[in-house]
Amino acid sequence: MSVARVTEISSTSSAGFDDAIAAGLARASQTLRNVRSAWVKEQHVRCDASGAVTEYQVNMLVTFVLDD
Repeated sequence: MSVARVTEISSTSSAGFDDAIAAGLARASQTLRNVRSAWVKEQHVRCDASGAVTEYQVNMLVTFVLDD
């Protein structure tokens, strides 16, 4: 039997949503062991004065299995 825990993280990238997700999971995996999945809860963009996208942000729930 496994027991899992879920934690919410936020990650940003200037390249795109996919990059923000990958960066967030990579960073979470440095601290959390047994990361199994992520659910992207929200996506946001930040824009400059002309309306051009400057940053992509994702808020996601990361699931990891607790050690026995």
